[in-house]
Amino acid sequence: MSEKVETKPNALWENIKVIAQALILAMVIRTVFFQPFTIPSGSMMPTLLVGDYIFVNKFAYGYSKYSLPFSPNLFSGRIFASEPKRGDIVVFRFPPNPDVDYIKRLVGLPGDHIQVTEGVLYVNGKPVPKVPDGTFNSDYAQDPGQDVPVFRETLDSGVSYDTLDQSPVSRGDNTREFIVPEGHYFMMGDNRDNSLDSRFDVGFVPAENLVGRASVIFFSLGNDTSFGEIWKWPTNMRWDRLFKGVE
Repeated sequence: MSEKVETKPNALWENIKVIAQALILAMVIRTVFFQPFTIPSGSMMPTLLVGDYIFVNKFAYGYSKYSLPFSPNLFSGRIFASEPKRGDIVVFRFPPNPDVDYIKRLVGLPGDHIQVTEGVLYVNGKPVPKVPDGTFNSDYAQDPGQDVPVFRETLDSGVSYDTLDQSPVSRGDNTREFIVPEGHYFMMGDNRDNSLDSRFDVGFVPAENLVGRASVIFFSLGNDTSFGEIWKWPTNMRWDRLFKGVE
């Protein structure tokens, strides 16, 4: 009597399939839901620090070609679009060069009149309340200085956040009035004297350029520590920032 011998699947092929499935799942999550970003500069201090690693919610505003890897020109505009809110921290593609990602706070919606006068942000002719809120020191080598004055701003929507104002006479402290065009947004960095934003070369940001809303800090390294310097993690990890919501 003969016996059937069952052949086990090739273990190497099974491992390849598992890895391929994991990569596809990771790509779907990165494309559709959340994408990791690193904060490379101090323009959003004190809210976001150099060395923060954040997740960006890509579903928040719907999808454009910039939501996809390599930004294929498959469609124009946005699908499943949702309007961002004033006060959101937004990752977007730099309008003059869409290959570059920027992150700033959205302060101007379509139709808004935006102006900065003597360091005070005006939205539609009304000053945004600006209250002293201590000082800030950075562990970043190219920091904005020590004991930088911090001011708490509160928008009419109730969104409240800290800003830095190192100098009362910087070139961004007095601007012309900007009228935000339809389908565009006005962005500013919380580090007001050290941010290239819609007051300058960034200009108005088209809705199509929005990538997503900053959601949570999942990892953070101080003192200019690179991600690859694992031996420095224990002493340079910002433990209090891990899994901290972005506001």
